[in-house]
Amino acid sequence: QVQLVESGGGLVQAGASLRLSCTASGGTFNRYVMGWFRQAPGKEREFVAAITWSGGSTYYADPVKGRFTISRDNAKNTVYLQMNSLKPEDTAVYYCAARSGFRLSPQANEYISWGQGTQVTVSS
Repeated sequence: QVQLVESGGGLVQAGASLRLSCTASGGTFNRYVMGWFRQAPGKEREFVAAITWSGGSTYYADPVKGRFTISRDNAKNTVYLQMNSLKPEDTAVYYCAARSGFRLSPQANEYISWGQGTQVTVSS
């Protein structure tokens, strides 16, 4: 089972950009659908974005469409989340996750491996 480590979080002002990275080890990275989720204090974990094996298809939650971009580099076993025009409501711990199979899914319980998370804080 693949192990995942996120990086790239931090404290930024509203309107700024951040790029999160998630590097995988211990599995066949290009066989997994990869997703990003986030969890704000006192809230449930929510789906952000997902990408297929090849990177040819992506899926975004409505609150981040047009601002966030998910991508992957299978040669580097890494998935990215480029976050632009950040808002205070984007503040959360961001997690990457891996899912077997072909289908893009927003359901957290369909993902089998999770990273430890990286904190993103957006000040107003």
